[in-house]
Amino acid sequence: MRNASTTPVRITTDPPAIRADDLVKTFRRPGSQDRLVAVDHVSFSIPAGQLVAFLGPNGAGKSTSIDMLLGLIRPDSGRVQVLGGDPGRAARGGRLAAVHQIGGLLPDFTVAETMRAIAAIHGVGHRVDALLERWDLTDCASTRVRKCSGGQQQRLRFALAMLPSPQILILDEPTAGLDVDARRQFWRIMRAESSKGVTILFATHYIEEADTFADRVVLLDRGRIVADGTVSAVRGSSTLEDAFLRLTGKTGVADTDSQEIAS
Repeated sequence: MRNASTTPVRITTDPPAIRADDLVKTFRRPGSQDRLVAVDHVSFSIPAGQLVAFLGPNGAGKSTSIDMLLGLIRPDSGRVQVLGGDPGRAARGGRLAAVHQIGGLLPDFTVAETMRAIAAIHGVGHRVDALLERWDLTDCASTRVRKCSGGQQQRLRFALAMLPSPQILILDEPTAGLDVDARRQFWRIMRAESSKGVTILFATHYIEEADTFADRVVLLDRGRIVADGTVSAVRGSSTLEDAFLRLTGKTGVADTDSQEIAS
């Protein structure tokens, strides 16, 4: 278990890898002039090399916040900085990479063709074979993406994200739909990347996953941050699940596999 007693939050004097200042995002309700507040004055800073869980119930604002961090949508107000500048520039330069829950793949390409196409954009064709092997995709390299299983497609998304050797990985519910073996593989690789200084932010509603793997938890509810700190600081004297219930009034998703995966 990663917590304050075993893995302290990294302290650095360098500029933060990710900085969000007072982000606000609203959406118009269908058939109404009213607006739904999805993200409500959210601010946080993530230093380089930290592994951070963006934890919250469905509808808490996690995915909308991630889309703003990636530059996919603009905040109504507030500011995002990634590596000291514009997130779009960081993404185009391969310093920032993301994995979403769905989409982002070319269904009629084979797995290998997909990897080579993206590798060519970044000039990293030499990394394709190693990443296919690392993500256990070698056996399906000649399979068209549309014929791959959901788990294979998700592992392909991970491999694509890592092609340019990004400094920051942002992952939206990365292990949803993965079996225990695939999740174990995912977290083994994420821990290895974190140990090399890669900043990792992952959104999840799995409480045990955040408890087991994160250096730090940012807990969102109704578009606002209700807790931010090390896992042990957020949960206090109770379990993280109890803290989640206390702070949000909701129960999270039980995840009995995380301790087994961590072992």
